[in-house]
Order: sequence, then C-alpha cells, then structure tokens
Amino acid sequence: MNFSGSMQDPWTWQGILLAVAVILAVLAALNYAAARWAERRNPPKGAFLEVDGVRLHYSDRGSGRPVVLVHGNAVTGDDYNTSGVAERLLGTCRVVIFDRPGYGYSERPRWRPWVAFEQAELLHNALKQLQVERPVVVGHSWGTLVALALAIRHPADTAGLVLLSGYYFPTFRLDALMVAPGATPVLGDILRYTISPIFGWLTMPLTKLAMFAPAPVTVRFKAEYSNALALRPWQIRATCVDGAMMVPSARSLQAHYGELAIPVAIMAGDGDKIVSYHLAERLRAAMPDSTLQIVAGAGHMVHHVATDQVVEAILAVTGTSDAPISSAAPLSTSRTLTDGANDAA
Repeated sequence: MNFSGSMQDPWTWQGILLAVAVILAVLAALNYAAARWAERRNPPKGAFLEVDGVRLHYSDRGSGRPVVLVHGNAVTGDDYNTSGVAERLLGTCRVVIFDRPGYGYSERPRWRPWVAFEQAELLHNALKQLQVERPVVVGHSWGTLVALALAIRHPADTAGLVLLSGYYFPTFRLDALMVAPGATPVLGDILRYTISPIFGWLTMPLTKLAMFAPAPVTVRFKAEYSNALALRPWQIRATCVDGAMMVPSARSLQAHYGELAIPVAIMAGDGDKIVSYHLAERLRAAMPDSTLQIVAGAGHMVHHVATDQVVEAILAVTGTSDAPISSAAPLSTSRTLTDGANDAA
C-alpha cells in the first residue's frame, strides 16, 4: 500500500483541513454558549456608564471620602467585594468600583492601545461623570499600574494611592511571552474561542493556588469566584493583552514615580509567587514619602488574606484611620517601613 502517495493526495489534505475547521467551529460555538450561560448565571450587579464610547460597568455605594478600587488581571471589580475590602469601607467611605475595560461587563473596543495611561484616562473621565472628586485610588496587581498612571497624569485630582501586590518596574516576564499569542489579532481570536478556554479550565486550580500561595485559597473566593466568567473569550482577550502590555506600561511609568507628592501606601506579601515583593521595596525607595508594609505569610492576593491591614492602610490615606474596622480574621504579622533606612537597594 502506498501511504506516501495517499498523503500527497490533495483531497486527503482538504479533508483534514475541513475536519479541523469543523472541530474549531464546534469548539467556538460551545465556548460562546458557555460564556453566555456564565453571564446568565452571574448577571451584572452594578450600573453602566458610557465614557468615550466605552460602556463601563461600575458600582457606586456609600458616602464619605471617595475611594476608587481598581482590580487586577483574571478577576473583575467584584474581587473587592469577595475579599471583604469594599464592605469594610462602606461605613466610612464612598466606594466606587469599576470593571476595567474587557473585564466583567465593561467593553473593550479593539484597536485602542489599552496601556495603563489609556485605561487611567478612561477611568478619570468616568469619575468626572460620576462627580467623584479627589478620590484615594486603590490598585491591585495590574490595577496598580492604572492607579499610578491616573495619579501621574492627574495629580491634582488624586488624593492618594494604595498599591497592593503591584508590578512597578520592567523585568523579564515569562508569563508575558506566554500570553502574547492570545493578544495577537486573528490568531488570538482563534485561540480564545477554541483552545484557550479549555486550557484555562485545566490550569485554573493551579492558577488559584499560585495567586494565594503560600496562604490557602480563601473559602469565600472558592465560593464566589466564577471560572466561567473569567474564561469567556472576550475576557481572555483582555487578560492576554494586559499581560503582554504589562512590561511596556511599567517602563513608561517608572520615570515619573518620584514626581508624585501625594500620600502613597504600598503593600505586598512576602510569599508572592506572581510579583516579587522586592519590586515594592524598589518603589518605596523611589518614593521617599511613601510607606511600605510587607505582610508575612501572604501571597499575591494580599487583600484577601490581610483584609483588615489593607483597609487600615486605605483609611490612613483617606485621613479616617480612627474609623472602626469590622472584625475579620486575625491580622498577619508585617513590617512597616516609613523611612529610607530599611529600604532595599
């Protein structure tokens, strides 16, 4: 039997290509249906606002000093509810939470450079529409880049910053290379509707462990975090593009850190597997008037593990640190740096 001849038959290759196309089409249909099912199971909890042609999902609750909470990758603005940070602030502050473009129920139009400054400008315009004046801006992970960009671009409109588990200086990031295909037009679309959600479901348990390690994943995060929402093709696109833009965004910001003359509280876990706490120490050295807390035993999701410490830091920056904080799990031990003597080089 002449196998080589049959493999060279163009009709054989056409059949293979047709079969692959059918499989990809079926996967795309299934993933799209799963994404819409996830949205029906987890409807939006807040309101919508159109800013610069972008439909943003947000919540605006409470009264008092305004605090804006900006989330990181792989989660939505609801992460601040799941962590307990938002509910602990509500008795004292006006709490505004946005889904960043492409996450949750916020749109992310294509062909716009969604680097940190672009996202910050969008949120700044949204805050003007909501008549939120001089808020304290809290950022976690990728959200710290947006918070810093907002303060750098609009220092007079920013009362202070609280930065949690942030990535502040350009370094080599293997994860940025890994998500690059998903951020590429056309190729990324094919992957996000076919293979990427499946890969995401398989790796999600390890991803969660890495996010929280060395601490365990909290019970509330296990109960309230929706894998299906995070693995919708359009949110995968936002996660991949932001991952690919993380290093360039940090590079564009780093020269401006010393210009900020507002209160800045920096916090990181000493066991963070996603971003080393040494970057927080470097940022502290670049901002002489800032404070730094390294939380022992906490990982990347420091606001879930040391919620009261995070809330205390936010209230300190708002100037309402004497306000009572709701009871929660015991605080992790930490060391606080308020002068340059203990800063890392």
